[in-house]
Amino acid sequence: MNRCKKRLNSIVLAALGAVVMPAALFSSPAAAQTAQIPNTQNEAANGGRNFPVGTLRGQFMVVNYPQIQLDGRTEQLSPGARIMSANRMLVMPASITGQNLLVNYTRDAAGLVREVWILTPEEAATKRATADRPLFNFWPFVAESGPRDDGKTPFDQLPRYGQ
Repeated sequence: MNRCKKRLNSIVLAALGAVVMPAALFSSPAAAQTAQIPNTQNEAANGGRNFPVGTLRGQFMVVNYPQIQLDGRTEQLSPGARIMSANRMLVMPASITGQNLLVNYTRDAAGLVREVWILTPEEAATKRATADRPLFNFWPFVAESGPRDDGKTPFDQLPRYGQ
């Protein structure tokens, strides 16, 4: 049993076509392609890839997976870390072991290196922030500035909260 009337369906389709067709005819695909997308990264403006906000740059070398050297310091890749080549393809760490590469990288919440992008010469020519200072400078074994407690300071001479 067909409950829909055929005449009503054809009227609805004709009305919908009258609304949709002019919008499709008057929209220009060239206008859609020239729309400016806001970029926060310099590499994308110079023809490179668009990297996430907070991406850092450094010298990268896989020593013995998951151990890496990043700017001369021994670090570790996070579980499930991805290394992308300059051709935008996934790279296995064993294939680049021992190579010193200029990369952009991000870290996860634990401070491990999560994503690594091997740079093209055009991307490497643009300026980007590096991790000259420690990422988590509130950790006592990472922070290099400020006074340190040697363990012999009397309790009443320790700094108070908010000082």
